[in-house]
Amino acid sequence: MSFGVQIIAALVIGLVLGLVAKYTGSTKTAPNGLGATLQTIGSSYVSLLQTAVVPLIFTAVVSSIANLRQVSNAAKLAWNTLLWFAITSLIAVLIGIGLGVLFQPGSGTGINSQGEAPGKVGSWWAFLTGLFPKNFLGLGASTTLADDAATTAVNFNVLQILVIAIAVGVAALKVGKQAEPFLNFNASALAVIQKVLWWIIRIAPLGTIGLIGNAVAIYGWDTIGSLGKFTVAIYVGLALVLFAVYPVLVRSHGLSVKQYFSGVWPAVQLAFVSRSSIGTLPLTQRVTERNLGVPSGYASFALPLGATTKMDGCAAIYPAVAAIFVAQFFGINLDFSQYLLIALVSVLGSAATAGTTGAVVMLTLTLSTLGLPLAGVGLLLSIDPILDMGRTAVNVAGQALVPTIVAKRQGILDEVLYNAPRTGTAFADEAPAQDAEAPDQASTEERELARAAS
Repeated sequence: MSFGVQIIAALVIGLVLGLVAKYTGSTKTAPNGLGATLQTIGSSYVSLLQTAVVPLIFTAVVSSIANLRQVSNAAKLAWNTLLWFAITSLIAVLIGIGLGVLFQPGSGTGINSQGEAPGKVGSWWAFLTGLFPKNFLGLGASTTLADDAATTAVNFNVLQILVIAIAVGVAALKVGKQAEPFLNFNASALAVIQKVLWWIIRIAPLGTIGLIGNAVAIYGWDTIGSLGKFTVAIYVGLALVLFAVYPVLVRSHGLSVKQYFSGVWPAVQLAFVSRSSIGTLPLTQRVTERNLGVPSGYASFALPLGATTKMDGCAAIYPAVAAIFVAQFFGINLDFSQYLLIALVSVLGSAATAGTTGAVVMLTLTLSTLGLPLAGVGLLLSIDPILDMGRTAVNVAGQALVPTIVAKRQGILDEVLYNAPRTGTAFADEAPAQDAEAPDQASTEERELARAAS
């Protein structure tokens, strides 16, 4: 059974088990046996993905900077990558603003104005100061008090890790020959980490059952219904970007839309269930290189960068629609300049989402910049996991799209590989060096078939 079929089957099984758990009395605070099992499976799978985030980002970014030595016009590629990140984000946020005005999601919700306060609050000052690492690991800790007991949680600041990795990678390039042993060790460490992550990805169907089942058991359909217009507006926006904007960009660059979707779809599926661009990064990079034909040296730079800053779902569509929802809910009229500010914040502040389930941080950054009530964030937290699935899927699709477009524009895209039949090679293990002849031969045959077909 192919990976995609496994994921779809897991979605159906998770949905059924979640409904069974919900209608047998399972709740978020008091889950029954089935509900607790689904919750444990889902949370354990996410924990596995998150465990590998720190070493993956550090080694991937350092390697990507080192790999730029192998790519001609590296500075031009980097600039064009950032430019297309901004262009596609601007298109996405304009769609979000248009849908917010059209759907009026904050009117007539039928719910009161009291909501749970957000756990994180975004601000430009906090974003800028957060770029400076407090220690080499970007390590932080937070303590909460509940029932006369203190609980301390250790966390990593992904943006700080990104800054550290960029600094180390640039320094290694400046040092030159003396840094070769370090870069070789880093490349070996990255290969090991990616192998472990690949094992985690292969059990994604099991994690999918737990994640989807737990979401259905906790939220059901009632919560979605109370914020129906908002939910519909978000998913319409995501669908427009994924199935209209991206295909137009692909086609305008002379590439096959069908080949783009068939190539990137495995990563989109995993992103939907894992809700983490960083967790999906190994698969995104693999399909971008093997299916879409982006050179490895460039892909290893663009994909880690995109996984932390390229967020068309979380940082463009969602904050635009949600900010308009909050304004309408509290009876605040937005003028044209404030709509422009939403677009500016969404395009420039997307790095604040940091590649995890951080759209709430981006939303609070947008609301605080506009001067809108932050209490409105609490109204949307209950359905955030449901929305985050679609947001992350669009994020990952865009993260693979931009390197493909830039590679095409710069004349370095392997179009034969892009147009080759999909044979499932994106999920195959790397062949050992001594056994590499057969895969190379198969690749050559595929390319010859593609040339003949074209």
